Amino acid sequence: MTTQPASTGIAARAPEMLSVLRITSALIFTLHGSQKLFAFPPTEQQPPLLSLFGIGGLLELVGGLLLLVGLFTRPVALVLSGMMAVAYWMFHAPGNLFPTLNGGDAAILYCFVFLYIFVAGPGPWSLDALMRRR
Repeated sequence: MTTQPASTGIAARAPEMLSVLRITSALIFTLHGSQKLFAFPPTEQQPPLLSLFGIGGLLELVGGLLLLVGLFTRPVALVLSGMMAVAYWMFHAPGNLFPTLNGGDAAILYCFVFLYIFVAGPGPWSLDALMRRR
């Protein structure tokens, strides 16, 4: 059995897949913010801007857009990871500790995906990487 060096096997695509994870997560996350702030996609709930949900929507929209393009990726990912941890424990866990029953599974996933992006960085397809190359 021979093993391939990481640079020639499937692992060689890991940096690009990190960018794909960041971009897809950010796209979906941004929609949560646009829904809270602009009712798009259409929703009945539109919280006041200076409420916890309104501020959360602003962080989701602006932070999601920054992550989408990969600008200030690490600090933004850290803030959003913390926000999702707070969202889970403040709004989901009090109803029921099990994420499948309290609707908090997305908050947990976002928390750990953003924590991973904070540690791993933006990947090669980002404005951060572009600015580093110049």
